[in-house]
Amino acid sequence: MLSAVGRRLWIFVIAALALTAVLVFVSSRGSTPRVNVVKVARENLSSTVTTNGKVEPISPVPFHAGFSTSVEKVFVPEGQQVRRGQPLFTLDDKSARAELNQARADLSAQEEALRIAKAGGQAAQVAKAAADLEKAKASRDQLSRDNAVLVRLAAEKAATPMELEQNRLALAQAAADVQSLEKIRQTVEVQAQSDTSRVALLVQRGRDQVQDLEGQLKTAHGAAPIDGTVYSLPIHMGDFVKEGDLLAEMADLHQVRVRAFIDEPDLGRISSHQPVDILWDAHPDRVWTGSTEILPKAVVSHGTRNVGELLCSVNSDQPELIPNVTVDVRIKISERPNVLVIPRGAIFIDGSKRFVFVVEGDRLHRRDIKVGVANPTMIEVDSGLKEGEVVALPGDIRFKENLRIRSVFPE
Repeated sequence: MLSAVGRRLWIFVIAALALTAVLVFVSSRGSTPRVNVVKVARENLSSTVTTNGKVEPISPVPFHAGFSTSVEKVFVPEGQQVRRGQPLFTLDDKSARAELNQARADLSAQEEALRIAKAGGQAAQVAKAAADLEKAKASRDQLSRDNAVLVRLAAEKAATPMELEQNRLALAQAAADVQSLEKIRQTVEVQAQSDTSRVALLVQRGRDQVQDLEGQLKTAHGAAPIDGTVYSLPIHMGDFVKEGDLLAEMADLHQVRVRAFIDEPDLGRISSHQPVDILWDAHPDRVWTGSTEILPKAVVSHGTRNVGELLCSVNSDQPELIPNVTVDVRIKISERPNVLVIPRGAIFIDGSKRFVFVVEGDRLHRRDIKVGVANPTMIEVDSGLKEGEVVALPGDIRFKENLRIRSVFPE
């Protein structure tokens, strides 16, 4: 039998051993690294390309000033929906209208000159040249007949040689007069043809000028050619505008598109008719849908980025998307329903291999896997893992085979 002192001694020894064991256990646990882990789960996975873009109207209608003047009236505010034919603004057109009236008067005079030129020149000049030529021809023909008679009479000694010589001299002069008048007539005709070409050119220039002035004058009265929204109206009553200045822009904002800026590495993932989501900070509760349409044909600089410009259609029953605003664009590359997924950050790369560290008990073990589609945060696991298995997420600790850890699941 142990004495009371012996029993107390044994109790003390046992307590000391127990305390030592507890301290060793606590110490060993304190040196085991804490590692965040997740379970392999099944989810619907969408692979997307996320970028920014700009809203554009499909068929914008711009209005430009055709001449320099001042703004007389503005009938609508910016952002207003208008009906076809509704007035938008008017410009002061008094000087332009006076210039058009003068151009029309000048054209009328030029057309009259062309009519005269086509008729062969001035009527009196043409008539005189024709009459002089006919008179000279008649005199020549008469002298020619007289010459034939005098030649016969001279052979019969009924006319003197002097009479015959005088007739020949007169006939030669008459022939010379005919030739001279023929040249005068030809000169008149050539001049008429020259006048016709010159005046015809003046007429064409006059018509072009009138047409241009009429087109310029039309820009003084802006009216909506379609039902739509005036989304840009930079003018105010009394403003001075120069020729070519933008006065207004409108469009049917039920029909808009988005020009998305795709970074060069993502261009190979884009194809036609992929679903697109459009988000705008001004309406955080709205998502507009659409699809990719016109693929990039070249890479261009956009700020510090090299991008391809992708045109996307937008389905919009309300004209809420405003041209030129910046929006967020999510392009859905592929949809994978009910697939095994893990966070992309859990994957390590060794050459062409992909692997993770699987948690078995309190130890890490490397395992090679094969992956599929991915989005910015998650990636599909084609093989190498099972649903419910636990994989480690990298942190401050360098992972290695058979590393002892304390697993921490995210809350």
